[in-house]
Order: sequence, then C-alpha cells, then structure tokens
Amino acid sequence: MRNVLMVVSGPSGVGKGTLVKKLCSIRSDVVESVSCTTREPRDGEKHGREYYFISKDEFFARIASDDFLEYDEHFGSYYGTPKSFVKEQLESKSVILEIDVIGGLNARKAFPDSVLVMIAPPSKEILQARLSGRNTESKKEIEDRLSRLEFELEKGAEYDYTVVNDDLSVALQELGNILDNEKNK
Repeated sequence: MRNVLMVVSGPSGVGKGTLVKKLCSIRSDVVESVSCTTREPRDGEKHGREYYFISKDEFFARIASDDFLEYDEHFGSYYGTPKSFVKEQLESKSVILEIDVIGGLNARKAFPDSVLVMIAPPSKEILQARLSGRNTESKKEIEDRLSRLEFELEKGAEYDYTVVNDDLSVALQELGNILDNEKNK
C-alpha cells in the first residue's frame, strides 16, 4: 500500500472540513495537513490545529523562500500549504489537504500523483442554508461565497472524484473508499 496525497476541495459550507476531520479521527493511516493563513482565527480555532495564523509579512517571506506547496488569496486572506509538513507526513501516512480548487490544481502540479476530490452540495439552496446556519460570516460574506459556487464546481471537472455531501455518513464512507482504492493502486 502506498501513502496518498489527497486534496479535498469544494465550496464554503459544503462540509469538507467536517468530512476530513471525521475521516482523520477514525483512521490512523491518514493525517490532515495544517495550512497557514493570514485571516483572523474564528471562535474556537487554535493556532497550529486548524491553521497556522501568521502575518502577511511572514506569509510573503515564506513565498519568497519557496516554503509553500501551493498558496492563494481567498476572500481577502492568504492561505498556503507548507511543503515540509506534507513531505514529512507522506513518509508514514497519507495526507489530506482541505484547500480551494485553485490550490488543489496547483498542488497537483507539485505532486502529479495526488488524488483530487471535489465535495459538492446537493443544491445551492441547501448550501446557502448551511452557510447561514453556521453563523460565522456576514450576509455579504455568504453572498461572496455563493458567487464562487459555479466556478468551483466547474473546476471540479478537473478533479478525479466528486462526492455529493447530502448525507454525512454516506459521504464519509465514499471518501474513505476513495482513499482505500487509491492506496491500493
């Protein structure tokens, strides 16, 4: 069995973070990559657990030193995946990156064998309800996130798999099956 770099992407609020965290909690052979971001932490987020919260100056210094596997600007903040973390973890486990579609496609350029999985909502209306229900974004931020929906799903055509997150347990099983199939190739 090989270790796999799996990229999980999808629109904001689709449940990709929940799926990735659940998969990592029930499997010892996979770890979630921790990205760097310049955005402020949300309530309950901890530096080094959800993200490494860093300044824009530090972020740009890391870009200059080629420290990111991929990076992108998203809704006014920067996000990037540290190369060193991914390479170190792949020696003993599979690694899941939960990143946006542009980052996912850039990660594939750096790691051509990576497996790209798009998490899609059952509908735009359900996604809007999920975004509103989590109470972490303003109405304007929700509108901005929904405006990217079509773009993100179109980019999903370049991904290897699509999982519709209508039922969390079914989507979790599908994601685990994809990982198992790819590990056994």
